[in-house]
Amino acid sequence: MELTPKQQVLEVIKSKQSVLLLTHKNPDGDALGSLLAMYLVLKKMGKDVVAVCNDVAPDSFNFLPEIDKITQNFAGSRDFVISLDVSKIKADKVMYKVVENKLEIIVTPKEGYFDKSMLSCCDSSAKIDLIIVLDCPDLERVGAPYEKNPELFFNIPLVNIDHHPGNDQFGKINIVDMTATSTAEVLVGIIEALSGDIKLFDEDVSTALLTGIITDTNSFQNSNTTPKSLTVAAQLVAFGGRQQDIIKNVYKTKSLSTLRLWGRALSNLHDEKSYRFVWTALYKNDFIEVSAAQNEAAGVIDELLKTASGVEFAVLLSERDGDVYGSLRATSKMFDVAPIAQLFGGGGHAQAAAFQLKNTTLLESSENIVSKIRNYQEKG
Repeated sequence: MELTPKQQVLEVIKSKQSVLLLTHKNPDGDALGSLLAMYLVLKKMGKDVVAVCNDVAPDSFNFLPEIDKITQNFAGSRDFVISLDVSKIKADKVMYKVVENKLEIIVTPKEGYFDKSMLSCCDSSAKIDLIIVLDCPDLERVGAPYEKNPELFFNIPLVNIDHHPGNDQFGKINIVDMTATSTAEVLVGIIEALSGDIKLFDEDVSTALLTGIITDTNSFQNSNTTPKSLTVAAQLVAFGGRQQDIIKNVYKTKSLSTLRLWGRALSNLHDEKSYRFVWTALYKNDFIEVSAAQNEAAGVIDELLKTASGVEFAVLLSERDGDVYGSLRATSKMFDVAPIAQLFGGGGHAQAAAFQLKNTTLLESSENIVSKIRNYQEKG
């Protein structure tokens, strides 16, 4: 009998030793919680694990266990490692030069001599035998780790675990549960099945997973909250998940720069009453003038715009790294924002969706974006 996707994931995790964990750019609580939960679980299982995210986590998630283990620097198969054994003879200085298209590395010993027997080299890609991508609808959302090493993703077994309805099913094994509130919720069942004789759920793993569920349901306020998500959350609290730590850090603690940025968002607010939505924009200069990091815009749409009354949805437009990002949130349970994101090549859930327009500015694109949304609403 053919194994189910879940059984295949369990088998491949148990059979592989060196695992690369990835999530999407501009990580949110579900991305970070899922990444760290899997990191901690695989470490408990004795695996060699590297957790990579294209971007630095927002400061509000610094409370998460082992968050310092997430790296942005993954060169993957581009690295060629040259090793010199210095256990007996110490190196004094290292230099390199290019001679007739050859790279020469000169290592001067403090005393004695190095010889060829002390030298070895390898392709670093050989260190990875499994890739797990979490909370990503497609590989492009992974960012630089994929863009710089595309061949790695076709040569090594790839597991795709997600909950987004627009997932591209890009893995060799795919577990995409569109009924789940979050990828963290999906992982709870997988970790339960992996446990066996090893106690995998502890306070740290449970806190990481609970963070994913709480942030993707906006502390169980969103309409995507289900009886299962509440049951799973209760289970994680019983395992020691620090629910109050999550609430305090994610919802009740804001830096002055974040508050000032949110003030800019409110100052730039536009009420499209005739078209039943509100929108605001955060320009590059807004971030610079209030000394805010780009990830500090994360709560604007959920904690400010989504509370607007008399509209069907809210839109946040922001400038980041030469691109324009759009985030959409439905304020009505009956409204689906995903088709609007699709107008601009994006996607997402009925209640939350997003898009990205590359190589443009808000001055160049905002009027066109809003105009398209108005036209969509007129036809609706």
